[in-house]
This record gives sequence, structure tokens and C-alpha cells, in this order.
Amino acid sequence: MKIVILCGGKGTRLSEETRKIPKPMVKIGKKPILIHIMDYYKSFGFDNFILAVGYKQNIIRDYFKKNRTFNSVKVVDTGQNTLTGGRVLRLKKYFNKEETFLLTYGDGVTNLNLKNLIRFHKKNRKIATMTAVKPPVRFGELMIKKNIVKKFEEKPQSSSGWINGGFFVLNYKIFKYIKNDLIMLEREPLEKLVKIKQLVAYKHNGFWQCMDTLRDKILLNKIFKKKIPWKN
Repeated sequence: MKIVILCGGKGTRLSEETRKIPKPMVKIGKKPILIHIMDYYKSFGFDNFILAVGYKQNIIRDYFKKNRTFNSVKVVDTGQNTLTGGRVLRLKKYFNKEETFLLTYGDGVTNLNLKNLIRFHKKNRKIATMTAVKPPVRFGELMIKKNIVKKFEEKPQSSSGWINGGFFVLNYKIFKYIKNDLIMLEREPLEKLVKIKQLVAYKHNGFWQCMDTLRDKILLNKIFKKKIPWKN
């Protein structure tokens, strides 16, 4: 099963790093976050990658010319200003009409069981499966009664509200719902699938963290130094 990783965005919210390199190449420990993600897929036996690149793509290309630790890596130019859906659409030729593939972003790590995710997708027989996660809240959570603090929990996991965790299983039919470069996967295509009941959510209660900002990068490096929860 092929894995598509979206690596083409400009990562403007992490501009401290992305002025010089694309966000997937920002390091956690000594390795780019992209390699942490790819290593995780490989640990489940998935080793056929298609990297949808754009912004500062030569840095990613040069990295894989020197590092050949994966079975198959295609680095595909999907445009400088193409949105996420458009990047997926540009990869259509790499798949056959009966094919199912995995997709994620180049900036998030998890301890999600990928085999269970795929099993869930096959069982439900829908066009798309999205992983739903509960992100850590940004600040400490207080429970107050009559001005007295009854409970204080420093940065607990959010107790309500699922969000898109970015680990997908998609059928070839997804391409039918993407029109052009200016389509965001998370908008029209997924919204349409919701209306026709072709999108299911696999709920993951375990570790998940994306790297949107410098704060996220610092947090991931702190986690990495203690224990690597995304190492299978």
C-alpha cells in the first residue's frame, strides 16, 4: 500500500524555521520530522512513499538522493501554491482504479496503530477514513467551585471535541471529488463525502502531536528527549 505525504506547503506559522527549509525537514532530535513519520509507517511494513512537494522542494530531493533507507520514495512536484486537495489530485496517475492508499501531512506524529486503521477502513467500505484525535489543550485546566479550585490539571488532553488527526485511508474514488489545484482536501471534498455518508472517523485516544508552530517544535523535542511515543 502506497503512502502519500503532503510536503509542499510554506509552513508560515513556523517561519522561524521555514524561511530556510520546508516544514517537513524541520528536525526533531537529529532527524527531520518527515523521517520520523516515514520510519513509523515503515515499522508497520509500509515502505512505498510518494512525497507531494512544492515549497523549497530541492532540499527534500537532495536529502533523499543522499539517504536511501526506504524501499521506494517518489518525490513529485505538485506546485508552489497548490492546496492540499490539488496536491492529491496531481498524484492520480500513480494509482490504479481499484487502489486504496494512505495519506498524511508532513508535520504530525502519533502512536496510532496503522494496521487497525486500515482494518477499520476495509470493514466500513467507504471512500475515506479520517483519524480523529483529541489534541492536548494549550493551558492548564481548572475546575472551580465557589471560587475554590477543586482540580488543576496541567495541559491535560482535551476531554471533548474531536479534530482531524491527519492520518487517512483513501480509495481511488476520492479523485472524483477534487476539481483542481485550488481545492483544499479538508473543505469541499471531505464536506461532500460527509453529505453522501462516505467519510468515517477512526477515533484515536493515544498520542498525537502536530508541529504547526515553534512552540510545537520545542514541545516535540522535549518529548523526544524523554521517550519517543511515536516509535513502534
